[in-house]
Amino acid sequence: MDERDWLANRFEEHRGRLRAVAYRMLGSVSEADDVVQEAWLRLSRTDADAVENLGAWLTTVVSRVSLNMLRSRKVRREEPLGVRVPEPIVDRADGIDPEHEALVADSVGLALLVVLETLSPSERLAFVLHDIFAVPFDEIAPIVERSPEATRQLASRARRRVQGERVAPDADLSAQREVVEAFLAAAREGDFERLVAILDPDVVVRADFGPSRESREVRGAEAVAGQALFYGSLGLDVRLALINGAVGAVSFKDGAPFSVGAMTVRGGKIVELDLLVDPERPRELDLAFLED
Repeated sequence: MDERDWLANRFEEHRGRLRAVAYRMLGSVSEADDVVQEAWLRLSRTDADAVENLGAWLTTVVSRVSLNMLRSRKVRREEPLGVRVPEPIVDRADGIDPEHEALVADSVGLALLVVLETLSPSERLAFVLHDIFAVPFDEIAPIVERSPEATRQLASRARRRVQGERVAPDADLSAQREVVEAFLAAAREGDFERLVAILDPDVVVRADFGPSRESREVRGAEAVAGQALFYGSLGLDVRLALINGAVGAVSFKDGAPFSVGAMTVRGGKIVELDLLVDPERPRELDLAFLED
């Protein structure tokens, strides 16, 4: 084995973690893969013998590149006004693809990523690295160009924002599935009262319609039930799936992907729905396995 092969093997040992960091930072699998590739290119141009802790070095590179991409995204105003639903990780309802396990670990549901989208780039990085990946503040501080104490404050503000939302679903997937199936059946059958009973009184729906339409947020069981009745009347082909590790649904219209819906079930009620209804983005996802 030559030196480059040896270095590539060492890099592969860290790829899963690096990809997970970048996905939590950017909310995009394709961008996360680009960041990981950039980390490899930088490593291949570096004297690896001078790197004392390869994992920490690579995490720093991925974090810096991700942070710069987030800041550039903000400056270019690429994000639509209002709600932005990140790129979901879609799996069969009966299990997670092994390649997705690191991406959806640590209860990183779509609801959490939606909240992370509301943070500043530096807050997001401090929270992701410290609270999810246990990176010390002393190591995060140089990346965000702050003191360790100021970096701690960034993470603290982000943590308060995350804790103010109900982002973690019940752990029992079979119980989640029962609730989601009941919700979809009630919407399909036009049963308003049953819908209201399944929804938490303070349920929130966040829908991302893409850059051509303003995104929408609807709160309250009755208002959300009314929206569900509307979509239930469209004749969509709705199929259960795991969305970022939690039970949700993907809908098709005339054979083409129409929407991806992540549902957060807590205490047997749906507390949040995050919908990607962008005319283009659902079509970019690999959903062929749902058509079997």
